Amino acid sequence: MRVLFVDDNAMNRKVVKSMLESAEVVMIEAEDAETGLSILDADAFDLVLMDLRMPGMDGLAAIRQIRARGDAKASLPIIVVTADNGPNIRGQALAAGAEDLLHKPVQMQALFDAIGRAVEGTGRRGAVLA
Repeated sequence: MRVLFVDDNAMNRKVVKSMLESAEVVMIEAEDAETGLSILDADAFDLVLMDLRMPGMDGLAAIRQIRARGDAKASLPIIVVTADNGPNIRGQALAAGAEDLLHKPVQMQALFDAIGRAVEGTGRRGAVLA
């Protein structure tokens, strides 16, 4: 399984990468939405993890851009990973096209459970869920 994680915080990326590597999942990281979208253009992924609050383009705009693509990548499962506890942040993420939302700090089991739910029925189910 290959996961793209877009988050401007290097420590968040490091922690999630460690969790995913323990399940033999390859994680590619991007420090901002624009870079993440460029990486997505150039490579294949099974899932996207997306922070919401980043400099430049925010995660909601990036999710909308992914969903507006005219190719198979438009249907990639997307899970929001955020520290934002706003009153309707889950609703905003789902309306933008995310499958799920996790709050930071991310717990390993919650991450694996969310990935399992997001990829269920897509044929992408992998080692992370074993």
